[in-house]
Amino acid sequence: MAASSGRHYWLAVALVAATPVAAQLNKPGTAPAQGPDAPKPTPTLGATVSAQAAEVDPKGNQPIVPESEFDAAMPALSGDINAPLEPMPKDAATQGATPSTVTPVTATPVLGEALPPPATENPQLAQPLVPLSAFNTQPLETAAATKDRDLPEIRYETVVKGLDELKLADEFKGLSALREGKGKAANATQVAARGREDEALAVRLMKSLGYYDATAVSTIAQEKGADGQPGRLVATVTASPGRLYRLSSVTIDAQPTVPADLVRRNLPLKVGDPIEAARIQGAEANVSLQLPRNGYPFVKVGERDILLDDQSPTPTGAYTLPVDTGPRSTFGKLVSAGDPVFGLDHLNVFPRFKEGQLYDVQKTDDLRDALVATGLFSGVAVQPQRTGRPGPDGTEQVDLLVTQTKGPPRSLAGEVGYSTGQGFTAQGSWTHRNLFPPEGALIGTVIAGTQQQGLSGTFRRSNAGKRDRTFTAIASALHQNYDAFDAFTGTLSARWSYDSTPIWQKKFTYFYGGELVGSNERVYDFGRGDYRRRNFGIAAIPLQAMFDTSNDLLNPTKGYRLKLNLSPETAVSGGVRPYARTMVEVTGYYPVTQSIVIAGRARGGSIQGIDRDDLAPSRRYYGGGGGSVRGYGYQRLGPFDPNGNPVGGRSLNEFSIEARYRFGNFGIVPFVDAGNSYESSFPTASNLKFGAGIGGRLYTNFGPLRIDVATPLNKRPGDSRVALYISIGQAF
Repeated sequence: MAASSGRHYWLAVALVAATPVAAQLNKPGTAPAQGPDAPKPTPTLGATVSAQAAEVDPKGNQPIVPESEFDAAMPALSGDINAPLEPMPKDAATQGATPSTVTPVTATPVLGEALPPPATENPQLAQPLVPLSAFNTQPLETAAATKDRDLPEIRYETVVKGLDELKLADEFKGLSALREGKGKAANATQVAARGREDEALAVRLMKSLGYYDATAVSTIAQEKGADGQPGRLVATVTASPGRLYRLSSVTIDAQPTVPADLVRRNLPLKVGDPIEAARIQGAEANVSLQLPRNGYPFVKVGERDILLDDQSPTPTGAYTLPVDTGPRSTFGKLVSAGDPVFGLDHLNVFPRFKEGQLYDVQKTDDLRDALVATGLFSGVAVQPQRTGRPGPDGTEQVDLLVTQTKGPPRSLAGEVGYSTGQGFTAQGSWTHRNLFPPEGALIGTVIAGTQQQGLSGTFRRSNAGKRDRTFTAIASALHQNYDAFDAFTGTLSARWSYDSTPIWQKKFTYFYGGELVGSNERVYDFGRGDYRRRNFGIAAIPLQAMFDTSNDLLNPTKGYRLKLNLSPETAVSGGVRPYARTMVEVTGYYPVTQSIVIAGRARGGSIQGIDRDDLAPSRRYYGGGGGSVRGYGYQRLGPFDPNGNPVGGRSLNEFSIEARYRFGNFGIVPFVDAGNSYESSFPTASNLKFGAGIGGRLYTNFGPLRIDVATPLNKRPGDSRVALYISIGQAF
């Protein structure tokens, strides 16, 4: 057993020693050096073991184990290449060896020798890593980073050449990196970098106008002062536009349309036009805008191709635009998605088109705007959807998908105002816009002021069976205490109206309805020469029609308005007395410049069929105040009783002119007003009272805030010298 183990050991030694021998045999033949000057071989592991083996086995290269015995001792090998390797016995190379058999090699470990114990672990390596939040990310300061720290900031001046002729200087200044630095830089290298950015900017701007051969160069020079010392640093950008490229052809790659030239006539480009980026982009945008207005909702404008020719005497470009028109379409049905704020029955009240009508995106936008105006959505979208259903004249019907997102239905609102004669007035309201679906709103209002107090409840049905038609029912109680009258009034009213909205202003609006009014009022009895209280019952049918061409409901700057009011009424107070109240008002707005608007107003009223003293004081006409002739107290124009209090009249006329000057969100408005009220049924031009003043305006997104200060020009005894008016909205 021991002998067998010894043979395995010598086999291992022989394999190790054979490695340099094989290498020597493969080396080209050279005779080894001999003699005393021959180099001494460097001992290696193989050489050391070979020397040891020579001492043990003096026979040298003779076989240690016969070939047949070696083959018999080898284990059988498996023919399966995927079979796992057999484990090697531990310390197989040294098992059974005795100390006298092997000379130990202390310098190099041999096969099977135990590894030395591990070195002692560095305690710093066992410490946890520093958290990223506490890691110091400040880079190390180097000499290169600190050498310019204490150098002063340099200043430079920017000069641009070659862009004024192209009218690009202002646009360049707004985008220039040199000008953005405001003439300051850390060093000249930074100025040079900004100059290179401006070179590219100048080239882009010139190419946008069709100068595709444009170049630009930036230079930095140090000027010399008068004393010969270095002066200012000047950065100069010099632009050279080169030749102007023009369109040599305009080609449209699109499907046939109806009419055949629909795409071409809406692409306002022609041969000879400069290849100007803004002009071409605007022309392509016009195609995207106009085709959906003419029955093509799914049009897609592709990427243009411009083939430049710089070899001809006149540089040109061949323009090609691919357009996918999509199918010619007509309106189909409405389809709802999202929150069910409105059902399909109520949604179909809003469209201004009929099924089968040629598609027009403006009518789709109008439908969306009408839904937004209800105030019941936080978001609403209207999008055409292809259906594949055939429509008239070879079209395809498209349905409109209305995606509803419910908004808060309740709101609170408030308004505060002050004017001489009326004092302070505060009004607050609570509204639930969809308490009685669809669009059945309940509104509660409270008025608290120094001279009027009241409350009211309003039911309002918007878009009642027809778009923009509104039904309103009101119940109110109001106390008014003025110099002209002191009245406690209860009112029940109902009316139908066709109104403008802030989103959709209409040229023609109207309302009609009925009122029942019960009032207890203080009146001056000229027969008795004293005041007394009387009860009045009034039944009225108010009517109004208005034609409006102005451009804005709250702040018009051009156009005019014509309004007519007619109210046939019957007064019940000791008898039945029918009469009619009428009022005509015209306002106009003329823009002198973009900042100045001249606004004018004329108004006249008349009451026919009843004596003044049989008419409830609250139904008479009065002049004076913030919405009438400014400078005079509220309702203090017209006849007076012996105590100096106004009693009102049966007719009225008023005239106003304003010069509205606006700068930014502020404005100044000088004005002159004139007017009076009369005891007669028709107004006259005699005895007009004039007021003049100046106002300030603060323009907000919900309308202008108005502050007017006025004085009476033909002041009467008892009139104040100055009157102040504060409210929201223009005077007219």
